[in-house]
Amino acid sequence: MKFLDILGAAERQNQSLLCVGLDPDPAKFPARYQGDASRIYDFCAAIVDATADLVIAFKPQIAYFAAHRAEAQLEQLIQHMRRTAPHVPVILDAKRGDIGSTAEQYAIEAFERYGADAVTLSPFMGFDSVQPYLKYHDKGAFLLCRTSNPGGDDFQPQRLASVAGEPLLYEHIAQLAQGQWNLNGQLGLVVGATYPAEIERVRALAPTLPLLIPGVGAQGGDALATVKAGWRGKVLADGTLESSAPIIVNSSRVILYASGGEDFAAAARRVALETRDVLRAACRAG
Repeated sequence: MKFLDILGAAERQNQSLLCVGLDPDPAKFPARYQGDASRIYDFCAAIVDATADLVIAFKPQIAYFAAHRAEAQLEQLIQHMRRTAPHVPVILDAKRGDIGSTAEQYAIEAFERYGADAVTLSPFMGFDSVQPYLKYHDKGAFLLCRTSNPGGDDFQPQRLASVAGEPLLYEHIAQLAQGQWNLNGQLGLVVGATYPAEIERVRALAPTLPLLIPGVGAQGGDALATVKAGWRGKVLADGTLESSAPIIVNSSRVILYASGGEDFAAAARRVALETRDVLRAACRAG
């Protein structure tokens, strides 16, 4: 199956727009694992098992694994996801951005070594930094567009006088991803929940692309405003959610570290369920 098909199937099966971000920080682990980087797999696998029926995707952030020499644990974790939650796509949050043979190697890393369904990319070196990933026709790639961090203001809302219509930089990225760069229908965009007006603008410019929306939870993004700005699906007569261009609303820390005790996985499930239901209710509210 292609990435967008897997994504749509997960949205329907789990009735969810929620993505759980896997950003394992051993210093924040519950007492029995705390400070022990060798338990990253155990911690993350417990979170996956507790939330697999509640999410549209999982998003492991590669830096949290690599910083602790835990790449092998990341491989093990994705293999575990394939066994226990094969219907849930895995988005590798790597934010790679390089050209030529280097980009080809990064694509091999994401899709062949780790077996991810999609990857996040920085588009700022141009199309030749994106193209190697598109050779994997069943995979997806999310381009950074209007990110949730305050520093995104330094470049992303700047106007491009040299481009027809003088779009803002993030608008131009959205137009390219919706149009000439999207050779095989594989692209999506990353737009931060902290900027709902920009989410709405990106959705208008890229009506058919999936949007990966980080920033709900610890970064202060509002779930209701996010859904209103970006979701353009429909609610069927039986209450089922369905959309051709899903939004993937990521939450990480508030779910991962909902409890520091032995009940950490149950607490993560509780917060994930609450967040999933808030997002679903926002869809129904229209």
